[in-house]
Amino acid sequence: MDALQNPKPPYPSLSRRLGEEGAVLLRVRVLIDGTAGEVRILRSSGYPRLDEAAKNTVAQWRFIPARRGERAEEAWVQIPIDFTLKR
Repeated sequence: MDALQNPKPPYPSLSRRLGEEGAVLLRVRVLIDGTAGEVRILRSSGYPRLDEAAKNTVAQWRFIPARRGERAEEAWVQIPIDFTLKR
């Protein structure tokens, strides 16, 4: 199962000003139509603003659904999102 050309989550401006960085690991249930049915945070970045930015953005992503033979089916996928400030 692949994600299509989806936008990266925006870096929250307050997090940028405060120098917050981290990695969020999300678990996404991809529906048969390729949309995200549910998005859960498996591992937090340690910063709620970064976690929510990742979760809210990935909830809008489109995916290529898993297939069993010719039939699309729901499946769970893990998505890592890194928030890193360029220094």
